[in-house]
Order: sequence, then C-alpha cells, then structure tokens
Amino acid sequence: MVPESIRKEAERLREALHYHNYRYYVLDDPEIPDAEYDRMMRRLLELEAQYPELVTPDSPSQRVGAPPMEAFETVRHDLPMLSLANGFDEGEIREFDRRVRRMLKMDAVIEYVGEPKMDGLAIEIRYENGLLTRGATRGDGLTGEDVTANIRTIGAIPLRLRGDELPMPRRLDARGEIFMPIEGFKKLNEQRRKEGQPEFSNPRNAAAGSLRQLDSRITASRPLDIYFYGVGVVDGLSFETHWEILKTLPKFGLKTNPHARICRGIEEALTYYREMLKLREELPYEMDGIVLKVNSLALQRELGEVSRSPRWAIAYKFPASQEMTQILDIIVQVGRTGVLTPVAVMRPVEVEGAVVSRATLHNADEIERKDIRIGDWVIVQRAGGVIPEVVQVVTSKRGPDVRPFKFPETCPVCGSPVVRLPGEASHRCMGISCPAQLKAKIRHFASKRAMDIDGLGQKLVEQLVDKGLVKDFADLYHLRLEEIANLERMGEKSAQNLLDEIEKSKQTTLPRFLYALGIPLVGEHLAQVVAEHFGGLEALMAADEESLTEINEIGPQVARSLRTFFDNPQNREVIRRLREAGVRWTPPKKTEDLPLAGEVFVFTGALPDMTRDEAKAIVERLGAQTANQVSKKTTCVVAGEKAGSKLEKAKALGIKILTPEAFLSIIRKYTGEQT
Repeated sequence: MVPESIRKEAERLREALHYHNYRYYVLDDPEIPDAEYDRMMRRLLELEAQYPELVTPDSPSQRVGAPPMEAFETVRHDLPMLSLANGFDEGEIREFDRRVRRMLKMDAVIEYVGEPKMDGLAIEIRYENGLLTRGATRGDGLTGEDVTANIRTIGAIPLRLRGDELPMPRRLDARGEIFMPIEGFKKLNEQRRKEGQPEFSNPRNAAAGSLRQLDSRITASRPLDIYFYGVGVVDGLSFETHWEILKTLPKFGLKTNPHARICRGIEEALTYYREMLKLREELPYEMDGIVLKVNSLALQRELGEVSRSPRWAIAYKFPASQEMTQILDIIVQVGRTGVLTPVAVMRPVEVEGAVVSRATLHNADEIERKDIRIGDWVIVQRAGGVIPEVVQVVTSKRGPDVRPFKFPETCPVCGSPVVRLPGEASHRCMGISCPAQLKAKIRHFASKRAMDIDGLGQKLVEQLVDKGLVKDFADLYHLRLEEIANLERMGEKSAQNLLDEIEKSKQTTLPRFLYALGIPLVGEHLAQVVAEHFGGLEALMAADEESLTEINEIGPQVARSLRTFFDNPQNREVIRRLREAGVRWTPPKKTEDLPLAGEVFVFTGALPDMTRDEAKAIVERLGAQTANQVSKKTTCVVAGEKAGSKLEKAKALGIKILTPEAFLSIIRKYTGEQT
C-alpha cells in the first residue's frame, strides 16, 4: 500500500510539473529556474520507482521509455488533413481573394487569418477526456503514421490538457507543425560532426527525421518544438471562427504562433506578408511563407475543397534563394501514376544550405517555354525552400555544344507507348504493368472502392513485387499459399485469409473493375458512366474515340485515354488473364432504375454497424449520390452518435434526418440484407 502522504506528494509534484511546463512552453514565462524543475522531476521519479502503482499515463515522467518499434502503424485521419495550394506572387494572392469572393457571391471585404508557414512536419494529436492518446503524421492527408511514443517525448506537447478555464472536450484532435529551432539544429549538426555522423541538410529534414525514429529515446534527445494551427474532430466544443480556435487552444495548454494576425481584407493580408518577410531572418525558426485562411468557419464550409486542398486557404511562399549551375544531362523519371517527369542533372551547387545536383523540369511545355537545353547554364532555386527547380537559362553563357531535349515516345522503364492526352501538360506511360508504377497500381487495384481485397497492404505489396511474385494484376489470382506464407510477417493463417479475400474479389461489378484498372482520367464516376452506357467490357474495348465522346460527360481527353489504354497489347493481355482467372460481374443497372436514384446522402457521427465508407458504398450501389457537406442539394442526413454541426445545418435547412436504425431499415428494404 502507498502511504497517503506519499500519494498526495506525487499528485502535487505532477500538478506542479504540468503547470511549469505550461508556463515555460505556452506562456514563455517560467516562474522557477531549471534547477528547481529538475529537482521536482527527480523527486517524482524517485517516488514512482519506489511505488510503481503511482505511475499514471499523463505523468511527466512518462515522456520517454517506450521500447523501440519494428515499424510505424498506419492510422486513418477521421477528417482529412488537407494540403494547401501555393501562391508565389502578389497577383496570385489577389486572384485567390477574387475567387473566394466570387464563389461566396460577396462584394464585402473578407476577413482572413494570417499565420507564419512553419517549415516543419504536420501532425495530428488526439486528446480524449484531456489525455493524449494518439499522435499521427499527416502522411498523404488521409492516412499517416502512428508516432505517439515519439510525440510524448516533446516537452512542448502536453500529456494532459489544462481544464481550469474551459470545460474539457470529450475529444480534441489538435493539428500543428513540429519543427526544429535553428539554434537547436546547429547544435545537433555540430554534435553529429563530432561523432562522425552525416549532418542534416536543413531544420525541416532534421525535424522529420527525428520524429520518425523507431526508438523514442532518439526523438527525446532532439530539440523539437511545435506550434498548433487548427483542429480536426472536436467533440464537446464548438467554434465559429478560425481565430477563436487559435485563441482557445492555448487555454488547454496547446501553444499557437504569437505572430498570427487577423487581416481585414486582402490589402492587410499583403501587408502582413511583407512584414513577416522582413521579420523572417530574426525568427528563431525557419518559415517559408505565410498561410492565409478565411476566418469564418461557416464560409470555409461553404467554399469547400478541391483535390484535397481547401478553397478557403492558400500558402503565400517567400522568394527562394537562387544559384547558378550547369545542366549536364536531362533524364526522365516515371512516377507511380505513370507521369513522365524530366529531371535536370546538374553540377552540384549549394542552395540554402543544401547541395543540389538535380532539379525538376516539370514537363515538355516548361522545357520549351524556358528554352532549356542540355549543356546550358541555368539559375536554380529550391522552390518553396524544398524542391529544386530551374528558374531560367543564362543565355549569355550558352555555348555551341548545347543540345535540345526530345521527349521519349516509349516508356524508358517498360517500353509501353507514351502519350500526351489532349489538354494535359504531362506525358504518361500507358502500361498497366509498368514496374515504375506497379506497387501503386496494385494498391489501387486492391483498394476498398476497387476490387476490395482486404489485407493487401503496402508492406505486403512491396514484398510481392520485390520478390517477383506479382508482375501484374492477374498474378494476384495465381498466388500460392506457400509463397505468401513464407513472406515477412505472414504465416499460413494470414496467407489463407489473403487468398480467401482474393477469391472473394473475383465477383465484382464492371464499374469497380474499370476503376481498379487505373485508367488515366477515369475515376469511380466515369467508370460507372461508361459501364452503364456499354453494358459490357467487350463493347467498351471495341468503341472508337468518336463513339466515346458521344457519351454525356466523356470528353476528348477521356476518350483518348480509354482508347490508348485498350489499344495497348500488354493491357489487353492482363485483362484477358484476369477474366481467365475468374474475375466476373453482372451487367450494371441503369442509375435511374435504382431505388435511391436522385437522392443525395450525407453521413455524420458514428454508425454502430458499419463505417461511413461502407454506408456510402451501399447507397451509391442503390443509385444515390453522397456528399461530405450538407447543402441545399442534400436530400437526407444520416446522423449517428456524436453527430456534429452537419446535423444542426440539416435541421436548419429542413432536410430529412435518419437515425442509424432508420437508415438500416431502408437499406434492408432495398437490399434484403441483414446489415
């Protein structure tokens, strides 16, 4: 038994240490010297070592100590972490403001919030009833890596929220940017030099590398810091403006950047940019621009998003440092989506503290516009402080030996035809089995809205491809139990489960199959359109471009993409082998004949018996459309547990609202399934 006096002393020490962390990191106003803080921490460690039952998950002593991990787990963000569109000059920022006002049909001045754009790593940290329960990197915006053990080592991140000013939310997903202060970066590199280790090229790389350590003790030794800039899912708290969010977070102990400012109109926003540009060199951390966000959250919702970027925010980048060097060669890289990117191979040159020897040339139009030739001397910069790019040619230094660059007509990786679709700037490899794209294509093929092969994750796909077991989609249907069972982190049971999933995927629909093939420009919706129009794969594969463009919503770009894809003998062979392996479907029904045709569903809150993606898939199969936000076009809102602002908006608009039970009843009526 722990003596009551000892228990109370430990509680007092924990509370005091939390309080002094808040004073130090959030208020930047410490009350006690570091030595006194260290004495309190040592005393708490002594008590917890003597009485282990005193240890609590939010104890300041629990920041370090997790054993090294073998790999990071993947986690899904309940609300996507959107990436920002960039602006590089005043004209682009003014156009952003005009676009915002045009979409909102407003002539009035828009109120923005300006924030320093930290050059670090975006993170989402979840607090449940005030306790830190998860930290995840941004990743691709939809999924990230679970770095909770590492997050806990950063002193500026509270293990427990303060609850003395506001009621504690049941859940708060706080979003911020982890960075490494310049002074800490210099000291870290100095230490690495002494130890004979390679130096980090810049503070951002140092921060990213430090946070993604499998051993949290290494992360704990690095000088990482954070500023919070927003929220994801919040339960038990509501906001009307972004500025309110920034002012509320510090009350919970989550520090925000003190240089954030309300800007009334675009002119104040541009003034803020110029002031921050001047201040840039004086700040103790690196920033590569400012972020402008529409302050009203209601207006943000109305503006929405496009291509995973919000229409209500933009990053205004600072000018990049520039240097001169020579292009020695131009090579072509094939990306995971099949896009061919020309890359300049240059004489190495140092730009903003990093040695640059390659730079993207983007596409053929960019090379032609800038008249870039092999052998030219060029001005190079790190665009946005990160990606090297060629700015312009120094024509006065052009010699007689320079050579123009010609784009290849066939893929340098697989030999498939390279096409440039009408209206596109990029050249694409049209090979379905191109090794440069294979891993990404297989993951897409197996994804939930495509062939829905559960268990075929990134690591497993990498092993299957790297070991030569899968060279195209059809190979998946010829895998043997012993081949899979011998892979890393697999066994006979896991292998059999995967084979069962692959077998189950053979029964699909034509729209899903077309979407799974990854035909450029053909997403889920257009796959549905062409499947309904032709009714079968053979008719679609035989259609010419003219007949394709006669279909509503199919333009010349999509028609050319479809025709080029199906004309490729390699692609046709893979499709033949897929059909031969047993992949089959029933003819698609016309959307207008389906029971929920014309309905627009929005889901909010947690459903007890299925995920939102599963629910969306069901209503879409029944002919309905789905949306992420409630609007006047919405016909039905399904409100589960902890439904948020979407429910309130639905009530205000008089939209039909269904409980999860009522929703399931409708689904059973039309499907006959006991969901």
